[in-house]
Amino acid sequence: MNRTKGQIEAQICEAVTKFEKEYMGRGPLEIKAYILDNIVLVRLKNVLTQAEMSLAKASGHSEGRELVKRTRIALLEQGRPLLESVVEDILDVKIVSFHSDISTVTGEKVILFSLADPVIHAQSS
Repeated sequence: MNRTKGQIEAQICEAVTKFEKEYMGRGPLEIKAYILDNIVLVRLKNVLTQAEMSLAKASGHSEGRELVKRTRIALLEQGRPLLESVVEDILDVKIVSFHSDISTVTGEKVILFSLADPVIHAQSS
């Protein structure tokens, strides 16, 4: 099936949102995926739970922010094979590397997939 870039990006958003909800416990309030040659960037907004936001905002507690980040990284690393498999199935391209970070200030998270080959898609009309 020939899919447009926008259709593939939408499928990635659906898959990442499902992963976040089912594996991480809460989905983003907003998500957008961007395919750039052999890179896929996914930007998720408002992913932190109320408890994580409170911990991160605790006055004078940089450890709270670090704890939230470390916990989120550890959880993501455990679920990483599942997420990579789902995204590889959508793209039909092997993922070479995976990078992620989360802001404890804005609640924004980014995921970057580096791919073995560019994503092939139909041109939108």
